[in-house]
Amino acid sequence: MENQTTSSIRPVALVTGANQGVGNEIARALVANGYIVYVGSRKMENGEKAAAEIGENAKAIQLDVTRQQTIDAAVERIGSEYGRLDLLVNNAGISHGGTIPKGVEELMLTGRAVNVSLDEVRTVWETNVFGVIAVTQAALPLLRKSASARIVNVSSGLGSLTWISDPQCWARDSFGIVYAASKTALNAVTLAFSLELEKENIKVNAVSPGFTATALNNFQGTDSLEVGSREPIRVALETDGPTGGFTGPEGPLPW
Repeated sequence: MENQTTSSIRPVALVTGANQGVGNEIARALVANGYIVYVGSRKMENGEKAAAEIGENAKAIQLDVTRQQTIDAAVERIGSEYGRLDLLVNNAGISHGGTIPKGVEELMLTGRAVNVSLDEVRTVWETNVFGVIAVTQAALPLLRKSASARIVNVSSGLGSLTWISDPQCWARDSFGIVYAASKTALNAVTLAFSLELEKENIKVNAVSPGFTATALNNFQGTDSLEVGSREPIRVALETDGPTGGFTGPEGPLPW
């Protein structure tokens, strides 16, 4: 058990949706690099299980990004335990509004602009866009108390309008209003926060894991979790990098 002095100099991170997938990999890497990591999870028992598997310095915290009450409670707890937050990783995301994961092709069909359900759009954007704004705003007072605060938003290459609008883009048929456009909106949110917070020296970046096999796409992605997590982990650990960037496994991505 480390003493209070040792723990107080460790950087403190909060990762939303960290009980599985890319968020879990990011949490593991941060702990391995000396961070105290709050493992955000909608269901506390899932977070506790994940934190126990990661080991010491991983702390489960209940956090549903669509419920302001849980956001405020989580931030209050981090504030009372450490008084600051050095890194916020907005990773929590959903690809559809249903409870049963759909295949990639079915997901594409449900996101079509001509027949999309507005309820589906609202449900996904509530987590992927509004949830990120809510968590970021709530965490800002703690981030402002850090000497090197960073915010990392886990996005998707599908959110790149420049890439998608290229006639040669292989993912053009995958662009819909539900998931893909939520990531375009998230990129805009990322840029807005980065421009606003640059004068406070708080860095804000978006990162795409690539087409990674996770529950998000019913494990139909082409990249392994380990491969897909590399760039998000790199950006999360980078304390002296740029701000207002959007990168993926191959490097910088166009907005």
